[in-house]
Amino acid sequence: MLDLSRRQFIGSLSALGAVGATPGMAFSAVRKTIKAAAAESAAALSTLEKAAAAFGNPLRLPGTSGLYGVLPASEFREVHVVRTEIEVLPGRRTPYLAYAVESGGKKFLNPALLARRGDEMRVRLINELDEPTVIHWHGLDIDARNDGNGTAVVQPGKSLDYAFQLRDRASMYWYHPHAHGFIAKQAYHGLASLLFIDDDEEAALRRELDLALGETEIPLVLQDRQFDAQGRLRYAPTASDLAAGWVGERLLVNLTEKPYLQAGRRIVRFRILNGSNARTYRLAFLQDGRKLGFFLAGTDGGLLATPQHIDQSFLSPGQRLDVLVNLREANEEQAVTLASLAFDPMHAEGHGAHEAGAMEGMTGMDHSQMVMPAAPMTGMTMDGDAHALLRIDVKASLAYNRKIPAVLSALPAAVAPKGAPRRMKLALDAKGHWTINGWTFDPKAVPVTVKRGAAETWLIENARSSMPHPMHLHGFKFRVLERLGSPAQVRTLAGAKGLLAQDRGLIDTVHVWPGESVRIALDFSHPYAGDQDYVFHCHNLEHEEAGMMIRYAVKG
Repeated sequence: MLDLSRRQFIGSLSALGAVGATPGMAFSAVRKTIKAAAAESAAALSTLEKAAAAFGNPLRLPGTSGLYGVLPASEFREVHVVRTEIEVLPGRRTPYLAYAVESGGKKFLNPALLARRGDEMRVRLINELDEPTVIHWHGLDIDARNDGNGTAVVQPGKSLDYAFQLRDRASMYWYHPHAHGFIAKQAYHGLASLLFIDDDEEAALRRELDLALGETEIPLVLQDRQFDAQGRLRYAPTASDLAAGWVGERLLVNLTEKPYLQAGRRIVRFRILNGSNARTYRLAFLQDGRKLGFFLAGTDGGLLATPQHIDQSFLSPGQRLDVLVNLREANEEQAVTLASLAFDPMHAEGHGAHEAGAMEGMTGMDHSQMVMPAAPMTGMTMDGDAHALLRIDVKASLAYNRKIPAVLSALPAAVAPKGAPRRMKLALDAKGHWTINGWTFDPKAVPVTVKRGAAETWLIENARSSMPHPMHLHGFKFRVLERLGSPAQVRTLAGAKGLLAQDRGLIDTVHVWPGESVRIALDFSHPYAGDQDYVFHCHNLEHEEAGMMIRYAVKG
């Protein structure tokens, strides 16, 4: 960990920006420090493994009821948004927001939903909070009325009925709040869970590898949180936090701090969601001071055509990875560590947070919660720090001779639409607002219109004086065609056209680094009558809340 608090770091950027420092000079000392922290060696990786060796909490897994209990989507009929308490830190009760459901005499909080492609979802959402909320079905190709993009919300004491068909490929999707001004806070305090959609290709992979959800197929929700002395979640973003994104110093996997999991010497599948507000992870599996290679099987929108062998991957907020780890390649009776390796988060490119502008840009946020500390808070971790996340204890098991199929799905190759691309420029304006083409969110404005059935190329261009932005599109998934101007830490992981392994899939969120341009292909075909109204935004939740979002309409 760097000996530099996150707020001290952001504060230094503001000070440097005020005196007109240039990236090549003013940030050189900070950048050298970050690069030194990112240097990899067997000793550095072993340090992460030693940290994981002390982990003593069993990983929370989906059960038959309670928190993350597995529930058929057909039984997810009446959902109450409630305030409750759960045990996150051992021996302490944490106030928490949750989606509460009763079914078959059992009670569920934030249930993990199981469905099959073609199923109908019929859900009544009842808001028992004292503030508006709404569910967004992240990654689903559905009509705007059911998307939950925040143009309509559920007021306290009111309800909303959803009804839609699951038309999407098999994958792990998720659902979370999207009432503007309350998104970041509500998600941080608990409102999020998973939706698994099955189809024939997915079922075939499970049979081929003998996978069972919660046993050899493990969902992993990565989050970072801050707690006070009583074990309550702390969310009080300053202007600097709004500009950079809220990062917690305690790392949780499935709401378990310092977790471990026991697994046999076989192929284990991990379905990984970055459920953090702003933190990005650089994920790798480690053993004996080395990276243990694994196969990327799928991304946001389901299985890849063929598995991709890699030894690490970035994962930004909102993104999902579907990975297969062959623990037969690990040394028996020795742990494997899932870690986030050190990297340059590239926050320095923004020249400071323009704190007053960032504060001014917040819409709907309770400004009384934005308490500026009298002095920088020390002991906080920065985005890009190295962390052990999960220890996997590898145990002897029954003979297992399954092999990963050479072909996973019939996903076609990405095709670039004809015509000039539509440009989406990401930048920080003079007032400190994160913008898309100079726009910040206006709930009454629809600055982008596309035609129903149109195939378009979008060129998402992030300014060099910027931060990374995980850009999420509602209503449709897309394909990545090319990356240009990627930083060195990304280029070293890339193949032809600068594409990362995860760029080979169907995705709904793409991470765009400072100075980088990403070309994506979109097909705006859908079966819904009338015009459809969606949003396009940064999934750094503080950026989204501060205005880095636009509405777009599909006409015709």
